[in-house]
Amino acid sequence: MSASNPANLGASTLDTDLADRKAAYLPPSELAVKYAKGLQAHTPPTPHTSATYAAGAANPHLIKKIESFYVRPRWLFVRIETEGGVVGWGEGTLEGHTEAVEGSLKDISRRLIGWDAMNIEDIYSYLHRHRFYRAGEVLMSAMSGIDIALWDIKGKVFGVPVWQLLGGKVRESAPVYGWIGGDRPSDVLEQAKARKAQGFTRVKMNGTESLGWLDSPHALDETVKRLAEVKSVGLDAGLDFHGRVHKPMAKQLAKLLEPHRPLFIEEPLLPGYVKEMKDLYNQTSIPIALGERLFTREQFKPYFELGCIDIAQPDIAHSGGISETKKIATMAEAYDIAIAPHCPLGPLAFAASLQIGFCTPNFVVCEMSWKMHYNTGGFDLFTYMSNPEVFTVREGSISLLTGPGLGVELNEELIRSEAALVIKEGIEPWQNPLFRGPDGSVREW
Repeated sequence: MSASNPANLGASTLDTDLADRKAAYLPPSELAVKYAKGLQAHTPPTPHTSATYAAGAANPHLIKKIESFYVRPRWLFVRIETEGGVVGWGEGTLEGHTEAVEGSLKDISRRLIGWDAMNIEDIYSYLHRHRFYRAGEVLMSAMSGIDIALWDIKGKVFGVPVWQLLGGKVRESAPVYGWIGGDRPSDVLEQAKARKAQGFTRVKMNGTESLGWLDSPHALDETVKRLAEVKSVGLDAGLDFHGRVHKPMAKQLAKLLEPHRPLFIEEPLLPGYVKEMKDLYNQTSIPIALGERLFTREQFKPYFELGCIDIAQPDIAHSGGISETKKIATMAEAYDIAIAPHCPLGPLAFAASLQIGFCTPNFVVCEMSWKMHYNTGGFDLFTYMSNPEVFTVREGSISLLTGPGLGVELNEELIRSEAALVIKEGIEPWQNPLFRGPDGSVREW
């Protein structure tokens, strides 16, 4: 190149090309170096102690017995035992509808005795498709309890965690969030400080108390104030509208919250209002989460296709257990939608949700009921566990569960004694509160 033949504007020499190219590539991050060969922490198979089969069983995997136990504060556990003596635990808690699920479990139990517990997909297909009437919260919650227990059995037989059976881990820990504020949110600042001290980096709280269809705009002021207080502690916060907020108020509240950047808003409208959700979605930049009252892939499908949610929240105790929840998560990934399992429930539902989280690329966070406002009377997430240390919260996350099956060990004696006491003393199952407006009309809870 000469002075009489200058380079064109924007042209560069080979040296400057190389210099620019070098500048474009930064050194690998510490995490990139650490995981250059993938996730390599080895989890050796360790068969569960119950997997030492009873002698003489022709097929040790045949289902021998199915039992359910209602235990306080409000959980319904399912226990399946095989002919070989392997025991799996599941959870079919449906808050406020315990007896209905118990009736469905009784019907399922008499059908499944003698089936091979290892054939989970066959059993799921039978329960979901063969009986003509399908889906719905009661049937799906009963199926969830069965399905989770079957995966627990299979993991114990092979001596591996459930996430290993579902394709292997994609992360070494799962982010979680705790609750603050209660059904009628209050004292959120002090509770947020307590959650931070417990190791959480994210929390969730109810967005409002009960609201009228068209309430005073000032009814929303406290919601905005509470979010600002929680954010001041240094926590991210999701707000659960809980379906309490109808369309006229929801669009106002979403706009008011935007400057404070909540982690997400949950159930800003009731399930079923798909087009209305799309209208709201187009009006706000806040991520929208929904799904605890949707129970199958088919019910999630219109939300995915219309593109009106950012985060799907299937509840593993209602949505068919591990089998269906994993399929919902895979389906969501095709629409660039994240998965954040809804789980204000017991240790079995929580462990099952984490198993999904450890092996699912689009998983983002899981709800955790430890010290939640529903856990009263001295009963909490760890009450029936023999190994509560596996749920230790560190830097906002739960470390990889490595035990076989769900990775949770339960105190069966305590479960049986509590369930018997509930029956003996006539303790009624938990019921959700009743909200009424000043005129006496029923409001969404």
